[in-house]
Amino acid sequence: QVQLVESGGGLVQPGGSLRLSCAASGSIFSINAMGWYRQAPGKERELVATITSGGNTNYADSVKGRFTISRDNAKNTVFLQMNILKPEDTAVYYCKINWTPRNDWYRTSLDYWGQGTQVTVSS
Repeated sequence: QVQLVESGGGLVQPGGSLRLSCAASGSIFSINAMGWYRQAPGKERELVATITSGGNTNYADSVKGRFTISRDNAKNTVFLQMNILKPEDTAVYYCKINWTPRNDWYRTSLDYWGQGTQVTVSS
């Protein structure tokens, strides 16, 4: 069992910044990749950024140079620093982790999604 608690969304003016956090807790043996995805109204969910346990990152072209993903492995938390926000960044942002449960002899790799947090960029 795992729980994800997302925070940091809200309303911000164009050019502003927000920092999203996603903390995982539960019966966790390890967290492999962590990432952020977003879904705007009428659009499919898309990848924003991911980070591996070793710190390797991957970003969507639309956010490169503006967003930074990071993680605190000791706290099982992933962050998304969003700068120079644009109206087109408006979406529900979802945290996703790839994790392995404690006491799982097969070391199963599972995906789990957070509930999402709304980010609105508007003047």
